Amino acid sequence: MSRYTGPRLRVVRRFQQQIPGLSRKSDGVRTNPPGQHGERRTRMSDYRLRLDEKQKLRYNYGVTERQLRKYFKEAKRVKGDTGKNLLQLLESRLDNVVFRLGFAPTVPAARQLVSHGHLAVNGQRLNIPSYNVQPGDVIAPLEKSKTHPVVVETVANPSLILADYLELDEKKLEGVFKRIPEREDIALEVQENFVVEYYSRVA
Repeated sequence: MSRYTGPRLRVVRRFQQQIPGLSRKSDGVRTNPPGQHGERRTRMSDYRLRLDEKQKLRYNYGVTERQLRKYFKEAKRVKGDTGKNLLQLLESRLDNVVFRLGFAPTVPAARQLVSHGHLAVNGQRLNIPSYNVQPGDVIAPLEKSKTHPVVVETVANPSLILADYLELDEKKLEGVFKRIPEREDIALEVQENFVVEYYSRVA
């Protein structure tokens, strides 16, 4: 399954909550889901509940189904809580870190900046959005990219409060990944235990 490229507010309305990595807009959230009969609310099945939580992760972090399955398998191999491990892996992606530092308004926009070679990690240009950022890594736009319209606009109007696991020098436009994110650092409202249950059932 490929990445979602459709209407973003439709996704926000579907889950009736903000998906910060996908869209900055929250005023599009309605009390009813999208569609002609969106006002009809029915009790969701256990499967649908778990599927929706899994989809929230896909939309927020902009990953494909194949990528998310790979992250789940990796999270399962690591010692500790699988759900927390999964969130930490996703949160540590370079495109997400660029977004959380406030260099881009959304994860898709951050991915584009990275893919087009506008970002550097520890002084070296890196164009791999899925790169797993490590504690101590320094992330910054290239000197010539610090005047990129997306970077300038987003730094001036950040959509999220800077997470505690990050440090940002606004004058230098340079960020530091201080530590592995904790559960409370995750901006998305999601029940990761449902995601673990979903993949455990379909595996």
